[in-house]
Amino acid sequence: MRALMFDAPVRPAPQDAPWRIEIEVPDDAAAVEGLVLAAFGPGRFAKTAERLRERARIAAGFVAREDGRIIGSVRLWAITIDGEPALFLGPIAVSAASRRAGLGADLVQACLDHAGDVGILLVGDLPYFGRFSFRPAPDVRLSGPVDQSRVLWRGAGEPEGLVVAN
Repeated sequence: MRALMFDAPVRPAPQDAPWRIEIEVPDDAAAVEGLVLAAFGPGRFAKTAERLRERARIAAGFVAREDGRIIGSVRLWAITIDGEPALFLGPIAVSAASRRAGLGADLVQACLDHAGDVGILLVGDLPYFGRFSFRPAPDVRLSGPVDQSRVLWRGAGEPEGLVVAN
């Protein structure tokens, strides 16, 4: 497993939530991989976003734990866009039994809190990610096929250029 940054804050879940958002540690890798595979299946390996993650280093990872087991995860990956440092968010995986309870949003918020002023890129649905101030990034190019309308950015300016794993 690639190195994780461990200086990110642990983010408590909302008071009524049965989970806690924590920093991913190396011992979580197998559980996170199992959760992602269950959520996305083997088809995820054909996606351009996955090709990028295979080459990038993990900048930070977060897991949601409930009663000691991992029920959600998300990672931030180090990238550059036209040579400028940025982060790539994803995948967000939540166990089937824990969906629709706001856990995905809590995981996204942990990434935003960690990133601070560093821009974040992702491939996702604007109706979902727009509430976190993500917007289309029409001038960002990924190495491979991608629905350009799903390439979203949150940060200063309007990035343009090629995304490269860092």
